[in-house]
Amino acid sequence: MACEGIVLGMGNPLLDISAVVDDDFLQKYDIKLNNAILAEDKHLPMYDEMASKGNVDYIAGGATQNSIRVAQWMLQIPGATSYMGSIGKDKFGEEMKKNSTEAGVNVHYYEDEAAPTGTCAVCVVGGERSLIANLSAANCYKSEHLKRPENWKLVEKAKYFYIAGFFLTVSPESIMLVAEHAAANNKVFMMNLSAPFICEFFKDVQEKALPYMDYVFGNETEARTFAKVHGWETENVEEIALKISQWPKASGAHKRITVITQGSDPVVVAEDGKVKLFPVILLPKEKLVDTNGAGDAFVGGFLSQLVQEKPIEDCVKAGCYAANVIIQRSGCTYPEKPDFK
Repeated sequence: MACEGIVLGMGNPLLDISAVVDDDFLQKYDIKLNNAILAEDKHLPMYDEMASKGNVDYIAGGATQNSIRVAQWMLQIPGATSYMGSIGKDKFGEEMKKNSTEAGVNVHYYEDEAAPTGTCAVCVVGGERSLIANLSAANCYKSEHLKRPENWKLVEKAKYFYIAGFFLTVSPESIMLVAEHAAANNKVFMMNLSAPFICEFFKDVQEKALPYMDYVFGNETEARTFAKVHGWETENVEEIALKISQWPKASGAHKRITVITQGSDPVVVAEDGKVKLFPVILLPKEKLVDTNGAGDAFVGGFLSQLVQEKPIEDCVKAGCYAANVIIQRSGCTYPEKPDFK
């Protein structure tokens, strides 16, 4: 049975600041709709300007944190999940703490004295949105924080670990500490390919962590990029998932399972030299609000069943359910209670 602190996530916490803006605002900050970019200097004043609007929503975001929050929501056991990452000592950091704690997640943030909390501006005009991410303090996580006794306790308590690939750009040392602990103690260590640029530009640190991964998550674009980077001459997602699952392992306690989502196409699961396909829940176009956070939600749903030692079919089903709920809402948000059967 899932219990307190059973799953620990580590990643880049970003506070989503979502507000309806007008065309003048877009022009002022040179923003194109339906786009996702990293903030430049010219964008920096817009975060405070958005925060001063009356209709602003704050949602604790960032890939790993989204997955952990969704797992927590699906489990409905207070404190079943824990999370670490770096925020700033500011009002956005306080908002993030409040948001995650209310969601039932046991958060142990590293608070950076110098950098502001990482934010992602979600500018909404006529139902369409644009994302501008400013990593800031999220980029400052140090393994010293992880090694503090009160934080390492969370590692010792957890039986499952999930880290998005984005964290490879911040603290590969922290990832390896957790990965080695999991291998030595027969625990389950999981990562996500997260983005094509991670597979391309952080190949070495990703390869170093790969032997420790018991589950590898990703989508079809990331899987194909991974294959290309490693010189595998195939674009076939099933073949790629199989090859990733057969990559050598650091510990023989668990086999590796690869789980690749493909939007509205079936989920690919590779284990034991075989591939299985699982259909997703199809959604009529008019019900789709926003695919932002769908992949994160899938992982969260999957984790909620995995920690209860349910079969893989149930894990995938829960992942598809969670993703389906999230894409019908703005941002990575969900109703008060899940109705997953």
